[in-house]
Amino acid sequence: MRNNRLGIYLLLVLPPLFWAGNTVLARGVADLIPPVAMSFWRWTIALFVLLPFTWKQTLNDWPEIKKHWKIIFLLGLFGIASFNTLLYTAAHSTTALNIALTQSVMPVIIVLISFILFRDRISPVQIFAIALCTLGAGYIVIHGDWQRLQQLEFVIGDLIMLLAVALYGLYSVLLRNRPNIKPMSFLTTTFAVGVVLLLPLYLWEYQTAAPLELTQPVIISLLYVAFCPSILAYLFWNQGIHEIGANQAGLYINLIPLFASVLAVLFLGERFQAYHLVGIVLITSGLLLFNLRFLRRER
Repeated sequence: MRNNRLGIYLLLVLPPLFWAGNTVLARGVADLIPPVAMSFWRWTIALFVLLPFTWKQTLNDWPEIKKHWKIIFLLGLFGIASFNTLLYTAAHSTTALNIALTQSVMPVIIVLISFILFRDRISPVQIFAIALCTLGAGYIVIHGDWQRLQQLEFVIGDLIMLLAVALYGLYSVLLRNRPNIKPMSFLTTTFAVGVVLLLPLYLWEYQTAAPLELTQPVIISLLYVAFCPSILAYLFWNQGIHEIGANQAGLYINLIPLFASVLAVLFLGERFQAYHLVGIVLITSGLLLFNLRFLRRER
C-alpha cells in the first residue's frame, strides 16, 4: 500500500512539469497562435490521437457516460474548454511571471471549494503546509526579491487567469464525482466535450483574427500541448486525485513555478539562483508536512 501511494506521489510530479512547459510556451507563441485556436487544436489533436485506442472502451462505457452526462459536461466545460482557453487568452496581455504567480494560489482555492461543496475538513498543520507551499512558489516567481511585488503590474489578463484558476480548482474538486468508467474513456469523453464547446468560439475567432500559419514552431507547439500537458498530464492528474483526493493532490500545483524556472535554466540559458533552492525547500517541506498524517496512517 505504501509503495502504491509513493507511486501516486511521484506520478503527480509530472502534470506540473508538463503544465509549466505549457505556461512558458503559451507566452512564447502568443504572437503566433490565437488563444482559442491553440486551445481548440490542442484538444482536437489529443482527441484524435486517443480515439483509435479508446473508442471500444468508450462504447463499452457509454451507458455509464449517458447516465452521468451532467458531471462529464461540467468537467469538460471547466477543465478542458475553459481553463486553457482562458490561460492562452491571458498570455496575450500579461506576463508568464504573473501567470505562474496566479496558479500558485490554486491549492488554496481547491481547499476552499472542497470545504464549501463537500465540507472537507483540514487541520491547522495542513493549513500551515499549504501556506509553506504557496510561499515557496511565490518566492520563486518573485526571484527572492519581495520588492518585485511592487513592480508587478496587474492587467485584465491577470483577472482572466484568476478566473481560469478558480474554474480548474472546481474541476479538480468535482473529479470525485466522475463516473466509474475507464480512465481513457473518461479522457476521451471530456476531451470531446471540450472540442464541441470550443468549436463555435474557434469559428468566431477564425473570422476575426489573423489566420493560423502552420510554421514549424506552430506545429511543434501544438504537438507538445496535445501530448504532454493534455493526454499525459490529465491522465496522471485525474488518477492522482482519484487516489488521494483534490486537497492533497492540489499542493503539487505549486511545483509549476519551480519547474518553469528549471525549464528557463535548461532552455533559455538562465542561471540556477539561491531563490530556486529556497523555493524548493519550502515547497518540499510543505508537501511532506501536508502528507505526514497520511504517511503515519499507512505506517
